[in-house]
Amino acid sequence: MRSPQRALPEITAEIVERLRQRRPRVHCITNPVAQTFTANVLLALGAAPSMTVSPKEVVPFARRCDALLVNLGMFDFERQKAALAVIPVISRARKPWVLDPVYIDSSAPRAAFAKRLIAKRPTALRLNEHEWAALGGSAKDLAGFTRHAAKMQTVIGLTGELDFVSDGTRLSSIANGDPLMAKVTAMGCASSAVVAACLAVENDPWIATSAALVMFGVAGEVAAERARGPGSFAVEIIDALHALNSVTLVGRAKVK
Repeated sequence: MRSPQRALPEITAEIVERLRQRRPRVHCITNPVAQTFTANVLLALGAAPSMTVSPKEVVPFARRCDALLVNLGMFDFERQKAALAVIPVISRARKPWVLDPVYIDSSAPRAAFAKRLIAKRPTALRLNEHEWAALGGSAKDLAGFTRHAAKMQTVIGLTGELDFVSDGTRLSSIANGDPLMAKVTAMGCASSAVVAACLAVENDPWIATSAALVMFGVAGEVAAERARGPGSFAVEIIDALHALNSVTLVGRAKVK
C-alpha cells in the first residue's frame, strides 16, 4: 500500500496526464491583469481557457465549460453580475467551481461579497494568509483551519511559504515553490485556475486541490533554476508546466 505522502505525487502525475488527454475547458471570471498569464498557464497544462464576462454570453460559455473560476481581483459590477449569473448554472449542472477572494483583506465590500459567494458553496476556496485572516482564520491554527473547511463545506487551499489543503477531515501540507513566485503578478490567480482545471478531471476535490498546488509549486522550483529574474521566470514556469512529468513530480514533491 502506498503511503499518503507518496501517493499524492503519483496521483498528481496521473492528473496531469488526464488534463492533457481531456483538455477541460475552464471559464475564468478574473481580472484583466491576470487574464493572459492565466490563459497561458492553462494552455500549458492542456486545459482550454475562456474569459468572457459579457452579460450576453457569459451564461452560454458557462454551460459549455467543465469548471469555473471566480476571481475577485477586479471588483467591478460587470464581474460581480457575471459571477452571480453563472454560479447557479454551474451548481445545477454539478460542475466544480473555485473562488479566489483576492484582496478581501483590503476591502470590506470585497470581503462581504466573498462571504456571499462562500455561502453558495464553492467546490474549492484558494487564498493566501492575509485573505484567510479576513475571513477569521489563522494560518498558524491548523485545527481551526480544518474546522473552518468542515463548517464551510468546501475544500480550502491556503497558500504561502507552506501550502495547506483541507476538506474538514483530511489535511495536506505542501512545501514546494520558490520566492520568485511572489515577484510575478497573477501567480496566485493562475494557481486558482489550475485548481479549477484539476477539479474538472478529478472527482475528489481535496485530491484535486492538493495536486494543483503540488504541480504549480514543483513547476515554480524548476522555473526558478532556469530563470535570470522575475521576467524570465514568468516564461519559464509556463514551459515547466508544459513539460511536467511523473519523474519530476514524484522526485520533487514535498508533501505531508
